[in-house]
Amino acid sequence: MNGITGSVLLVDDEINTLKVLSAILKDNGYDVATARTAEEGLDRSSRDVFDVIITDYRLPGIDGLMFLSELRKKSPGVPVVMLTAFGTIEMAVEAMKTGAFNYISKPVNPDELLTVTREAVSKHRLLVENISLKSQLRDRYNFKNIIGKSDVMQEVFNLIETVARSNSSVLIAGESGTGKELVARAVHYESPRSDKSFIPIDCTAISEQLLESELFGHEKGAFTGAYERKSGQIEYANGGTIFLDEVGELPLSVQKKFLRFLQEREFLRVGGGSRVKVDVRIIAATNRDLDAEIQRGNFREDLFFRLNVVRITVPPLRERKDDIPILAAHFLAKYAAANTKVITSIDSDVIEAFLRYDWPGNVRELENAVERAVVLCPSGMITMPFLPRAIRELRVTRTDGGEELNLVETEKRLLLRALEKTAWNQTRAADVLGISRKQLRTKMKHHGLLPEE
Repeated sequence: MNGITGSVLLVDDEINTLKVLSAILKDNGYDVATARTAEEGLDRSSRDVFDVIITDYRLPGIDGLMFLSELRKKSPGVPVVMLTAFGTIEMAVEAMKTGAFNYISKPVNPDELLTVTREAVSKHRLLVENISLKSQLRDRYNFKNIIGKSDVMQEVFNLIETVARSNSSVLIAGESGTGKELVARAVHYESPRSDKSFIPIDCTAISEQLLESELFGHEKGAFTGAYERKSGQIEYANGGTIFLDEVGELPLSVQKKFLRFLQEREFLRVGGGSRVKVDVRIIAATNRDLDAEIQRGNFREDLFFRLNVVRITVPPLRERKDDIPILAAHFLAKYAAANTKVITSIDSDVIEAFLRYDWPGNVRELENAVERAVVLCPSGMITMPFLPRAIRELRVTRTDGGEELNLVETEKRLLLRALEKTAWNQTRAADVLGISRKQLRTKMKHHGLLPEE
């Protein structure tokens, strides 16, 4: 085998045993360190990181079981394999009770040694990857990393921080594209449940016939195609959080069963007779006016009260325009890196256009606009030509009752007026307009007014 497949610490007081086992493992690509006593093994494991520790049961001084107990305190995630020359069941059981991953009888069979070592290394690597992934998720969805300096977003942040400590149900309200799922994840990853599952369910993406089974699971034979028992997402989320996105789309038949679950914290699988009890937190989100849906008979009022224990309203982007420049800068850095492009800034005209626009698609639309601009822009600075037409040619209704003004055409007329007034002297025209000559030339280029050189 080529390369290192894992790191192993061998602990045995017999020199020949260390030599033989080291040779077997090294020949199969493992990086091997050795120790003759438990004390030496503890010292070595405190200084270096190993994927697996293989130790003899009988050691001078501290024996293998005491060594194992100490390792569990200092390196709880590292698998420990016990070697024993006696092969008694009692000894093996005691080792496993103390926390051993497995045991191997002496004399050691090379194939058994390699199989057990490979399994132990795989377990440790998986554990390390899971810890790393959870850390990344916490960093990614920590509410402090939700971008926003506006007062309304600061209020949202404060509410997230307070609500996260409780187990109460949370209802997140807001238009599409405002980042409701990001807020839900922030609540979860700031809560005591952060090391458990966060399972999102899009209530609009699953048919009514399948939604109940998706939530609660089903028993074998419950319906055509139910060939085996299947656990639902609520069961998988035990100890963690279920996020119901667009909860206003829940069919009334499912609403009734979900309400009973919220009241009793237990449920029946579809076609089942035994109740399943779970501990999950419920976070729901909606872009609908649930009060209006209740009046129309589309949403149960009692379910609404159960979900709406704490409400977090995520404001639309048009109500938090102070955040637009920093959001745009964030998305620029994100997509420039993703597309390996050297694009370092956004033209002030673009920011002005962003601030004028009402963003019906909210933060998601802004992100898409910046990503599009990054893809189209060769390098340097994002300028107006790279924006979507709806933003470039924004039309604003006049408050005096007159016709709509096209801001792009209005800007072009102002440029022409200044240039004609100054006999097309760009420096003087820039002074008249109160902008720099560089800005003037950029605008002239955009409107096709720059003379060919």
